[in-house]
Amino acid sequence: MVDVGDKPVTQRVALAEGWVRMSREAFEAITSGSVKKGDVLAVAELAGIQGSKRTADLIPLCHPLPIDSVAVRAEPVDGAIRIRATVSAQWRTGVEMEALAAVSAAALTVYDMTKAIDQSMTIDAVRLIEKRGGRSGDYKASPQ
Repeated sequence: MVDVGDKPVTQRVALAEGWVRMSREAFEAITSGSVKKGDVLAVAELAGIQGSKRTADLIPLCHPLPIDSVAVRAEPVDGAIRIRATVSAQWRTGVEMEALAAVSAAALTVYDMTKAIDQSMTIDAVRLIEKRGGRSGDYKASPQ
């Protein structure tokens, strides 16, 4: 791990995004609430929050962080599910990995809950959209 002990504690915020693309049948089952495992979007959002809090357990060289807040939103957009996660903390290192882990956990949950309908779903375009704070400064991704 990188030694961050001498770095100042500052406000850190990261926004990440990812997509789950699927068949029309799977999309309609999610949006109509007819998936047998339950409310896919609500469960995915909770999974994303849990995923962000467990990032250091999943990624070997990540520092465990005292996360201040996590917001995960899974929403239907144009026949797919868009997942966005915002994570913030007052700490010595950034929260980008926590935001990306949140998106990934939420996307995997959508897949898990809907795979009986469509095993060909894809998870893609998981990326950092924006980050604020830290020595390297702010970052904003270019639109896709």
